[in-house]
Amino acid sequence: MNKHKNLSIFVPHQGCPNQCSFCDQRSISGKQNPPTACEVTKICDEFLPQTDGQDYEIAFFGGSFTAIERNYMISLLKSAYSFVKQGRAMGIRISTRPDCIDREVLDILKNYGVTSIELGAQSMQDNVLKMNLRGHTKKDVENASMLIKEYEFSLGLQMMTGLYGQENYVEYAIDTANKFVALKPDTVRIYPTVTLKNTLLEQKFLSGEYIPPSLDETVDICARLMDIFNKNNIKIIKMGLHADTGMEDKIVAGPYHPAFRELCISKLYLEKIKEKLTCGNSHNIIIKVNKKELSQWKGQKNTNIHKLSELGYIAQIVADENIEKGQFILQTI
Repeated sequence: MNKHKNLSIFVPHQGCPNQCSFCDQRSISGKQNPPTACEVTKICDEFLPQTDGQDYEIAFFGGSFTAIERNYMISLLKSAYSFVKQGRAMGIRISTRPDCIDREVLDILKNYGVTSIELGAQSMQDNVLKMNLRGHTKKDVENASMLIKEYEFSLGLQMMTGLYGQENYVEYAIDTANKFVALKPDTVRIYPTVTLKNTLLEQKFLSGEYIPPSLDETVDICARLMDIFNKNNIKIIKMGLHADTGMEDKIVAGPYHPAFRELCISKLYLEKIKEKLTCGNSHNIIIKVNKKELSQWKGQKNTNIHKLSELGYIAQIVADENIEKGQFILQTI
């Protein structure tokens, strides 16, 4: 099976009625012009395969797509849809706000080849949404999700960990994840909150009102979220922020790491190993894993091997071509 690919087209902060506490999109938007329909055509023609685009979706990201001016939205969709009809893409993916979904807009999206809709839910606690100036509620997420599934679009939900106003970062993240599971999305994205320059969150951080979780704490939280979504067969298509050019210079605080997903996978694998360890185990162990996942099981800079050593185990983690991905065999020496 070929890997799914997105041809991403950035629509900078178009349609968003709110300036969320963590968002600096308006400062970004001032430096970038929204794409025209002609530019969408040019991008698609240049980057999509000439034939058999069944692995590609044309993805409009960056703002609240269904809240932008209606004629402009339709012009972008028309340009993209022509490539779907040519067979050069399988469909169109959009991201939007939960409170900007209704039957009228879903009818339009259906008519122009949209296949996937992602909702920027971020949290499923109303007090946290309010404190971060999201401008929508938990109920909006639930209503929009049910409508999207009724129309048979692929549903994606996006969440953020470590948001301002969360009294317990672990409990709030797990609560949001479990409420996502109840909505039965096809995909999720998990974004740790990072404090950026020129945001309300920066003011809260500098005043001491907001203390973000550490990188280690966030990795622990997100490893638990991965386990929840994996057990419910919900695909995690993104973890952590994409390090676009110059982004590191905008970060004031927060658990940013360029290989964040890898850290979380390694933490999840360490916990799986620890579950198998008992007092009766020999302290010399061999852990056999899939060859392609060897580095993840070992952890960055052999972190997992060191963690097992701290627990009193001398561990060898080795590749075995017979082991399936995500599985392991624990042997004692």
